[in-house]
Amino acid sequence: MKSCPPYDGEKAVTRASPSGAGRDGRHSGGTTTIAQRRKTMIEWQRLEVGIRARIHPTRKHGALPDRYFVLRYSVDGIKKQEALGWASRGWTLAKARDELAKLRAAARTGEGPVTLKEKRELARMAREAAQAAEQQKIAISGLWERYRAAHAQRASIAHDACNYKHFAELHGLTTDLLRTAQLDALREKLFAQGKAPQTVKHVLGLLRRIIRWSVSRGLCRPPDPSRLHFEMPRVDNQRTECLTPEQAKRLFQVLDASPERNLAALLRLALATGLRRKALFGLRWDDLDFRQGVLVLRGEHAKKGRTAYLPMTPAVRAILENIERTDSPYVFPGKNGGKRGEARAFCRRVRELCGLPKDFRMLHGLRHTYASWLASSGQVDLFSLQRLLTHESPQMTLRYAHLADSALRRAAGVIDACLRKARTAQPTVPPRGTTAAQANSADFS
Repeated sequence: MKSCPPYDGEKAVTRASPSGAGRDGRHSGGTTTIAQRRKTMIEWQRLEVGIRARIHPTRKHGALPDRYFVLRYSVDGIKKQEALGWASRGWTLAKARDELAKLRAAARTGEGPVTLKEKRELARMAREAAQAAEQQKIAISGLWERYRAAHAQRASIAHDACNYKHFAELHGLTTDLLRTAQLDALREKLFAQGKAPQTVKHVLGLLRRIIRWSVSRGLCRPPDPSRLHFEMPRVDNQRTECLTPEQAKRLFQVLDASPERNLAALLRLALATGLRRKALFGLRWDDLDFRQGVLVLRGEHAKKGRTAYLPMTPAVRAILENIERTDSPYVFPGKNGGKRGEARAFCRRVRELCGLPKDFRMLHGLRHTYASWLASSGQVDLFSLQRLLTHESPQMTLRYAHLADSALRRAAGVIDACLRKARTAQPTVPPRGTTAAQANSADFS
């Protein structure tokens, strides 16, 4: 077996050793070459010109030691050395000879990769191009199916499915064919259909989420921002819908006369607690602790997924105790005793009978009425209101701050009556035994 000569340019190096011994334990006089150190660890075999193999010290491939094939050649006068692989992984001398011949032919003709590195890079680029071509084949409808399957456990996926139908004209397109002009046309179409800005924002937001999710999973390429831009409509979400005392009185009259007792109780409870629609529909009898006077809002029905506890007031207790209980675990069951999904028809009839505006959202409006009445009472601070409304952020509760300010102004306005009384006050003779301070305070009582 013949060892390979040292690499070109290998020089002697000096390694200081306290004992003067080399790495193999033999005395070396303190001076070793890189080739000498390699020879103690690796045994090379020169197979033919341009091909050599490193012999594995222990591993066998068949009856022979395993060999690692390496090519050595020159390109434009620059010497190259590139590894092929182990014989145990399929490499043979014939394959190594064939690979070297291809590289030398490419160097002579100028066609094809002249090094293994170039060949691997071209193969990588071909794989990426094939992957990109495959990604372009998946239409938005296919991306949506994958997105929906991945988010099937989310409560909002049903709402997403409704919004998905609004851009049916885009379902057959791939993301690389989407353009900003098409999104502009979609936005104008939705507005022409009378959709609210918030609805339009939800529809465009869903499409954007589908694309972003698909990009992160390698299902499509990132869109070119110069060709695809999502311009979201501005939404004023500070609208508060609040019933007047006269409207609330009419609501109670309509609910009292309604034959649908369970749904009438639903609206009464919405006004008495300010619960969200999702929490009302998901309320179970097990969530009601009449002994402790507590309502448990399960995390699965909460907006942020956190369980909350609300006090059960006497009015709330009376509403719940008057509900006729069925075999369903839900307080307001839907079809076949399952969880209720909506109550639009009943809410629409009640709204019409009460003479409320057409854009009054019944369950949302009752929640806003609850919050507005508490805020304007002057007896509930915003922190307590935030907890009652189960707002995650105080910013949501601040929309009712102006009502609390009104209560504060009314309280401060009491001084006006005191000042008017002071201007018109007549001198009085205090009863015998009354101090001056007591007499002065009596004038403003």
